[in-house]
Amino acid sequence: MDEKYIKMKIAKLRTDKNISARELSLRLGQSTGYINTIENGKSLPSMGMFLCICEYFNITPEEFFDEENNEPALIN
Repeated sequence: MDEKYIKMKIAKLRTDKNISARELSLRLGQSTGYINTIENGKSLPSMGMFLCICEYFNITPEEFFDEENNEPALIN
């Protein structure tokens, strides 16, 4: 598991919820391009922001990193 996993997982959760990167950025209280910078591999979320992302998708950090679970939001 590496940085690529994090950006791909956020992108998958976002697209599964049918929300744009811009909208997710704004809902997290960030600038409009925040999620794009993560998904494009230019940055990683801080630990606090990572927890906010998990909270937004109603999943735990453990569920986020569970590579065998492709649909963690559906379990909840």
